[in-house]
Amino acid sequence: MASSDQGRNIVIVGGGIIGSTTAYYLSHHEKFNKEKDKITLLEATKIAGGASGKAGGLLALWAYPSCIVPLSYRLHKELSDKHGGEDRWGYRAVHCGQIDCKSQPSSKSGGKAKGDSVSLNKRSNKALNQLRVAGVPKELDWVDPESLESYEEMGTPSTTAQVHPYQFTTSMAALAEEQGVHIVIGSATKISQKDNAVSGIHYTSKDTGEAQHLAADTVILTAGPWTRTIWPSAPISATRAHSVTIRPSRPVSAFCLFTSISQARGATATPEIYARPNDEVYACGEGDHLIPLPSATDLVQVDDGRCQDIVDQVAGISAELRDGEVTARQACYLPNVSAGGGPLVGETGVKGLLMGAGHTCWGIQNGPGTGRCLSELVWEGRVRSARLESLDPRRVL
Repeated sequence: MASSDQGRNIVIVGGGIIGSTTAYYLSHHEKFNKEKDKITLLEATKIAGGASGKAGGLLALWAYPSCIVPLSYRLHKELSDKHGGEDRWGYRAVHCGQIDCKSQPSSKSGGKAKGDSVSLNKRSNKALNQLRVAGVPKELDWVDPESLESYEEMGTPSTTAQVHPYQFTTSMAALAEEQGVHIVIGSATKISQKDNAVSGIHYTSKDTGEAQHLAADTVILTAGPWTRTIWPSAPISATRAHSVTIRPSRPVSAFCLFTSISQARGATATPEIYARPNDEVYACGEGDHLIPLPSATDLVQVDDGRCQDIVDQVAGISAELRDGEVTARQACYLPNVSAGGGPLVGETGVKGLLMGAGHTCWGIQNGPGTGRCLSELVWEGRVRSARLESLDPRRVL
């Protein structure tokens, strides 16, 4: 699948994290010649309109699958160093831990009481000592001491980092566009073939609603949970996930937390809580399959009740979150490989048709590694940066 003298015509389907990083690495590869090669990123609604704009953005050397994680984690650091990621998309190293908590009654009444001179940011010496006894790092002072029962370290700043997913994904797409990638907004409907090889892709323009066709010798499916709508044999299913963002009552330290929160009547909640550098805290809850995958990201239904559950859960263990401002209530769909394992990265049984899909909750983490490997497959005919035999789509297609 190496480059030819006539030039290549490559279409990437899906403008989420996998499609955007693939566009970046394809366009930054030494064999890309913008005078004769054409790369098109075809996205149905907008760049990062789905999970890639609403995910948590956790990066970890202890993520999975192990065949691609080390490469992708390293590439995140290289991209940040090269393009100013700390400022541009919030890249930073973080602590990560598992906390067991008991929810405290909420005292929030919808507004701050006037004349109240007691700062919720303060921690008494007794409370701080409770945190130390529980083995909690002193920097994690925004979890209520009276609610916290245990802390277990999962990752340190040497093994764990984060990005703001929307900012990172849109930056990758913009950097690819600067290199000559064409971004087209339209919904892919069918891949055209000739002699068991791709010849192009049909799509419907979002602006005009008219049917269009893009000629292509290479099509890369990076449509996440929507992959099956274009290639029905792909064993990719979808799980809806809700999340919220909160502006805390004061800036909080750089921690990503997996939680187990004991609530009233014996219930247990397990929201994930990620502090971000832009005075924002992201929190997500459990997934569901109540609403089938819609036809596009802009049609995803948000269950306000599920979002409020997340708000109430995190408010029960942190005064800073309890008295913060909820800035977003949102939902997205995560792609899973129904046949088990995954993601699926590599060639299919059709010449010129590649796939990068099914990344579950680790799409942001494994986006750069996937993009790098797919670009090598296109321009060099083989993947050399990682061993991805276990992710070969031909195992399940």
